[in-house]
Amino acid sequence: MRTWEERDTLPDRGALADWLRSAERETKVIEERAAGSRPARTLSASFTRPYTAHASIGLSCAIAHWTAPGALAVWTHSQGIYNLRADLALTLKLPPAAITVQHAEGAGCYGHNPADDVALDAALLARAAGGRPVRAQWSRADELAWEPHGPAMVVDVSAGLDAEGRVVQWVLENFSNGHTSRPGRADQPTLLAARHLAEPFAALPAVNPPMPGGGQERNAVPLYDFPGRRITCHRVLEMPLRTSALRALGAFANVFAIESFMDELAAAAGKDPLEYRLMHLADPRGRAVIEAAAKRAGWSGHRKAEGRGLGIGFAKYKNLGAYCAVVAEVEAEREIRVRKLTIAADVGLAVNPDGVANQIEGGAVQAVSWTLKEAIPFDRRRVTIAAWEDYPILRFPEVPAVEVELLNRPEERAVGAGEGAQGPTAAAIGNAVFDALGVRVRDLPITPERIIAAMA
Repeated sequence: MRTWEERDTLPDRGALADWLRSAERETKVIEERAAGSRPARTLSASFTRPYTAHASIGLSCAIAHWTAPGALAVWTHSQGIYNLRADLALTLKLPPAAITVQHAEGAGCYGHNPADDVALDAALLARAAGGRPVRAQWSRADELAWEPHGPAMVVDVSAGLDAEGRVVQWVLENFSNGHTSRPGRADQPTLLAARHLAEPFAALPAVNPPMPGGGQERNAVPLYDFPGRRITCHRVLEMPLRTSALRALGAFANVFAIESFMDELAAAAGKDPLEYRLMHLADPRGRAVIEAAAKRAGWSGHRKAEGRGLGIGFAKYKNLGAYCAVVAEVEAEREIRVRKLTIAADVGLAVNPDGVANQIEGGAVQAVSWTLKEAIPFDRRRVTIAAWEDYPILRFPEVPAVEVELLNRPEERAVGAGEGAQGPTAAAIGNAVFDALGVRVRDLPITPERIIAAMA
């Protein structure tokens, strides 16, 4: 019989940024280029995002049946049935050919949520059930507390400006756990139950997918024409919480940091945020989406009003995918309400323009929820989630109006919409909050408590 022991092994949630900076890590310089001139002054800032949940409305579920001794059939909504089969084979000490994994439609499986974990749970339960098929479904509390979460990140940015306020040197460092622990990619399984067998497998630290997509490196290199730059990524090897792929991976925090800091630099240079971006961007397609979103949102006619603000965010997803610019209109009263998102996107050839618009809109709405509400609560011992009350998400009455303008370019290759809207939406909201209230919130989510702290 196993005896469970609890210890204070998790970092202090209030000091998570300091913990990520100080934990054991692997460091990689992504890009380095010396500036041609010395800056007249240097500004710096730090931005954070918390651990976040997939929070799928539908729960993870699987059916397993040992059809014969040493022969297993599994039905699951996994995104990767062959990689799942590889980890099931490692865990159960079976040849892969003895396992059949059949994909079944499930109620929400994106990124790396527990659809793979529940398949192993079902297989272990079915093995103990004497040949009967077993259906296993996680509870809401299991799903929220034990899933592989989206990694927390710290992004430290500094910029050297010349006498006219142009960026001549850009330095970015980020600190994060790896962004994938999907099954079938290592010589031992990454499935949750494999860690809790009588002979357990080790808990491997999450890794980052290879570049050019990358994990925490994704969109860490800005598209702007900065003559000098140094981009460094620190992969944290300690795993206080289990992490894996969640939409946009590192791009969400990196773009939030880059685009928020661009607004800060514009203010320091006495420039309009839109004008300041265009000063540093030669890419004609990038300029076009920024200008299209701003025009449609009425940027040039915007007049400051108490408690209302406009903000802009921009990125080219993975630096090789969709261009996306977002203008957010917010209202700041007792809480922040995003009233409208105006989005311009360029995915090259849009094979299905309506599908592209839906993908962009869905990503933007989810990013509103991440930006204003979502964070995994935990104490020194455990994740402290049992129900939706412990992990609020955006509700239907809070969903903003969203307009998507697609700059269809049939002469260009199709690059897909992906998760191009997530980072620009977060940055646009943060910048709009600054426009409305005159305070900069650099830590996500942007809650009333954080706004009050920033004011102080």
